Amino acid sequence: MRLQSIALSLLLIIGTAITPAAAADRIVDAAVGDWNKDGLNDLAVLFVRSDDGTEESDTGEIGIGIYLRNGERDLLVPAAIVPDKVWGSAPVGDDGIYGQEPSIKATESGSITVATRNDAIGRDRWQQVLTIAYRDGAFVVAGFTYDYYDTLDPDRNGSCDINLLAGKGMVDGKPEKMEAKRVTLEDWDDETGLKACGLDLQ
Repeated sequence: MRLQSIALSLLLIIGTAITPAAAADRIVDAAVGDWNKDGLNDLAVLFVRSDDGTEESDTGEIGIGIYLRNGERDLLVPAAIVPDKVWGSAPVGDDGIYGQEPSIKATESGSITVATRNDAIGRDRWQQVLTIAYRDGAFVVAGFTYDYYDTLDPDRNGSCDINLLAGKGMVDGKPEKMEAKRVTLEDWDDETGLKACGLDLQ
């Protein structure tokens, strides 16, 4: 907890020095890990941003911010700041919709997972996980997991868990091969993952 508190304090300091478009109005979730394998603790956050500086409490777009530690000065430096990247609800206090909260975690291998979901509203329920990895000086989406079902149609459901860099994975419980892709976090959109899974949920 102390490590995360220090990291978040540093984030607030450097947040004033980066561009307004990248500034986080409110941090939703955070994870600490060694993203670039240099033996130092780095930081990744989910944040809410609004043009007028007020907190957004309803369902909307959530930004992803990734920071690497500068070993010489022991400071966190922005490496990838991507506003409005994933969908989710970021409640303020008791506000917001439960069952739609996003989360971010560090894996044992030093990757980052960002989970989003809709377990609350409508007939279309789904869970999605992006696995973000540091490769050749950039953060890329290495993995995509998606599970869905229809509360009114039990036959309408599916699952997909793919390694985008390797071009292989499991679709509806069966091994599948697909075109390998290297997509940076900045260029990523969920449609890329859904197409790789062979899904068209529009």
